[in-house]
Order: sequence, then structure tokens, then C-alpha cells
Amino acid sequence: MFPLKTPSFWRRTATALALVAALSACSERGVEWSLYNVRWHLPDLEFALKGEGNKQITEADLAGKTVLLFFGYASCPDVCPTTMAQLTEVMQQLGDDAKEVRIAFVSVDPHRDTPDALQAYVNAFNPNAIGMTGTEREIARLAKRYRVAYQIETPPPDARPGQYDVTHSRGVYIFDNQGRARLLASDTESTAVLTQDIKQLIALTRDDA
Repeated sequence: MFPLKTPSFWRRTATALALVAALSACSERGVEWSLYNVRWHLPDLEFALKGEGNKQITEADLAGKTVLLFFGYASCPDVCPTTMAQLTEVMQQLGDDAKEVRIAFVSVDPHRDTPDALQAYVNAFNPNAIGMTGTEREIARLAKRYRVAYQIETPPPDARPGQYDVTHSRGVYIFDNQGRARLLASDTESTAVLTQDIKQLIALTRDDA
């Protein structure tokens, strides 16, 4: 019932994430990135998941928007609410540019996070954020695409229904308004750095339009 990852999976995932994290900031048409530049290292935005009302949502629904993609789950006690709160602050700091940005939260806990419950969770932080989930296979496929590691732990025999732990990697994947993977932010980045690089990305891709 609960997908478990083998030690070799975690070694491969750790190696892949380390390679991405090792990328140095570089310039692009005079722009210096503070976040990790993942252009050409990660695939373009592509997914098909369920959102509020069990409606299918794909990357086409976010066309023309800069997307801040984050993987987590609604009952996460620390990383997820902290990250969502920070992204909401970033949206506030973006000012008028915020209308060109969408937060997309993907749950890796489909057994507890129904589409409607997940949307209610993200709405508590930002009403323009999108909460999405899917089947175990759909989530695993998307997580593999962006090198996201997660694991749903096997609950102990005496656990109450729905009582189990979930672990997942951290980071915000940032795609430009053409759906191209551009930046990766670790959970230690400041709001100021996130805001600065997102503003630069919006300006850069706006010039390309």
C-alpha cells in the first residue's frame, strides 16, 4: 500500500541532487543568479494531476506564468508550512509582478491529501496557489522527473488508520513563463534572494516574449 524506496534509489537520488546543487551561479545576458541555475539540467514543466473538484490540471493551465513548484504534504509539521509561508511572502514582495507567478504545491501523500483538502490547505497561505495530487504512480513519475526523493513510511501494527510518517526532499523548482526549468531554491534561501531572482527571471522572459 505504501511505496518504499530501495537504498540504491536513495543513493542515485542523493547523487543527482548533489550534482544539481553543485551548479554554480552563472550569468545570462548580464543576469547573475543567486539561486542554482538548472537550465538544461532539468526537464520542462509537464504534469497531469488532480486539483480541486477532482479536476485534471496540466502544465497548460499554467501557460504564460512563472511557476514555483514545491513537493510536500498537508500534514507536514515543519518544512511545508514554512516554505508555503515564505513563498507567500515572496508573492507579496513581488508587487505587480505577482500576477505573473503561480505557486504549485504537489502532495506526495495521496492517501490523506484529497484534492479538495489540499486546495483548502494552500488557500490558507495564498488563494492563488494551486494544490495538486494524483495516484501513487502519477506522483512517483513526476517526482522522478524532477529528482524529488520521498518516502511514505510503513505504519506500525498498532498505529491508527492514517497514522504514518512521510519524508521528502526540500526545494522549490522555478519554471519560466514558457515552462522551462530555470532555477532551484534550497529551503535555506532567504525571501530577499528568492524575490530578487524571480523578479530577474520575469524581466528576462518578458523581454523574450
